[in-house]
Amino acid sequence: MFIRFVTTGGTIDKIYFDAMSQFEVGDSQIRHILAEGLASFDYDVVPMFQKDSLDITDEDRAKLRDFIVNDDASRYVITHGTDTMTETAVYLQGLPGKCIVLTGALSPARFRTTDAVFNIGMAVAAVQLVAPGVYIAMNGQVFAGDAVSKNRAENRFEAKR
Repeated sequence: MFIRFVTTGGTIDKIYFDAMSQFEVGDSQIRHILAEGLASFDYDVVPMFQKDSLDITDEDRAKLRDFIVNDDASRYVITHGTDTMTETAVYLQGLPGKCIVLTGALSPARFRTTDAVFNIGMAVAAVQLVAPGVYIAMNGQVFAGDAVSKNRAENRFEAKR
């Protein structure tokens, strides 16, 4: 089994510099997370962007979609900032034969207390089990990519009602 990881930035890869929350998106932590988790499947990591998700444009989403359409893999885990993850999930709908799971973190992977490792693990499990389509793995749940929203007040993802 092979999984292609595509990184786009977001909180999962942020580096904070001071108490004023000055940050920048740093190098992806995926390789480190997979090594620490003793991952025993074949994978590679493709860095697509290093952006806060609020800075991801439809042009960026088109580049991501074109990459997946023209790529030979069938399973993808995409790390993405949580603020616009649902928009990207909707943009990626309708790619036949592709299992795509987006995930991210509400606190950076570099922090001692983070949801990043758990979310990556959920996404890896999900992408092995789901039917072709687009999904979001966050907060211990897997959602259809077009039926989920971020509840900013509760800092979690929820199925759309």
